[in-house]
Amino acid sequence: MGLKFTEGFTRIGPSFATLTLMAVSIFILSLSVKTLPIGTAYAVWTGIGAVGTAILGIYLFDESTALIRLGSIALIIIGITGLRVSGS
Repeated sequence: MGLKFTEGFTRIGPSFATLTLMAVSIFILSLSVKTLPIGTAYAVWTGIGAVGTAILGIYLFDESTALIRLGSIALIIIGITGLRVSGS
């Protein structure tokens, strides 16, 4: 989401914040792979990013709230939850 606000990394503040948060995100992923299989950790990490981006897009940029879109977001959440609770 931060990439949208950097305007091609021409805005210093948003660019710094985006790069910092990306680094923090990778660091947290690296911690999670200590206790989770890499496939599960990566799927959860990308799923959270996809769902978060879609929800923020709806909220901040008035993107579509069509039923198929919301249903797809729900399916991603169900998949993330299934991977996490399966112990895999």
